[in-house]
Amino acid sequence: MIVLDTHVLVWLAEGLPRLGPEARAAADATLAEEALAVSAITFWEVAMLQAKDRLRLTQPVEAWRAELLDRGLTEIAVTGDLAITSTRLVGFHADPADRIIATTAWLKHATLLTADERILAWNGPVQCLDART
Repeated sequence: MIVLDTHVLVWLAEGLPRLGPEARAAADATLAEEALAVSAITFWEVAMLQAKDRLRLTQPVEAWRAELLDRGLTEIAVTGDLAITSTRLVGFHADPADRIIATTAWLKHATLLTADERILAWNGPVQCLDART
């Protein structure tokens, strides 16, 4: 399973060239296996970015989400246990959404696909793949 960081989901869904060829191939193959996922908080982040005019999607975020889920993307709920566990990531930066996303990957024994250098440099229990490769 691969869990996508928020920016990676946007890059993938919108066909942006920031996503590297290796990362795109891994995401496409994982989607075909029905094992490509995002945390539910990712859609909250996208909606917040859109509401603040920091992100423009080709359609309303609700339709964008529905289309991605229809194409086979899996949405993983933010449970209380997951939220509590996210507070225990030693040495991880303070961003709550990033903590939830990283914890989602960790608890699902998944690889986190991200280009966030703070996450990639973190020496924690989450296996990461650089989305720029």
